[in-house]
Amino acid sequence: MSDLTEVRIAAVGDIHLGEDVRGQYRKSLDGIDERADILMVAGDLTRHGTLAEGRVVADELRDLPIPVVAVLGNHDYHSDLQHEIAGELRDAGVIVLNDEGVVIECPGTRLGVVGGKGFGGGFAGKCASEFGERETKNFVRHTRLIAESWQKALKEMDADRKVVLSHYSPIKETLEGEPLEIYPFLGSYLLAEAVDTAGADLILHGHAHKGSEKGMTSGGIRVRNVALPVLGAAYAVYRLSGD
Repeated sequence: MSDLTEVRIAAVGDIHLGEDVRGQYRKSLDGIDERADILMVAGDLTRHGTLAEGRVVADELRDLPIPVVAVLGNHDYHSDLQHEIAGELRDAGVIVLNDEGVVIECPGTRLGVVGGKGFGGGFAGKCASEFGERETKNFVRHTRLIAESWQKALKEMDADRKVVLSHYSPIKETLEGEPLEIYPFLGSYLLAEAVDTAGADLILHGHAHKGSEKGMTSGGIRVRNVALPVLGAAYAVYRLSGD
């Protein structure tokens, strides 16, 4: 794969836009096509998941000169308008993933992106299981079904490079800085297991505002926490090169 063209991925999560900041985030995207081939947004685009906030996000991301792929986060689900928000984004040309995949034609490379919101449950040795009360079993089952969907999409995808885009974290290392008590609500090892089984080049997530940027799954796949408060910038650029 060393002869593949380098792919430059701009990524950010947790931008939490509202009407009071309309137009401000868009300014930070000026010239993004000179630095990146694609923009990926790792959920929590809004503050409270209202349709008005969703429309602000759609306008900020509309007609960018590079493809935009996004997933929703827990804030975007808060008002039970996640489908309407996703519709507004799609009308603006944003590709919104909901536990599925898409292949983007980047210069010299077919880039596959799989992902969705993800969910919680905790990490190996300190996690919930599908046992006991129905509510607990439903919580863990929700994450397991998401992970299985990602694994299937990755295995079936025909692409040169594969990236997983999530809101919740697949590993605990990128949560370092957050209180240990809330780790089960920030991600799940089931997500990492699924990606390790199917294979990918990179996992991007958000959600952990006080977490750390860099980590790796037990299978050796690089993970990056791209929550805006972690990056301290409008987005970061990650390069997938031949080596």
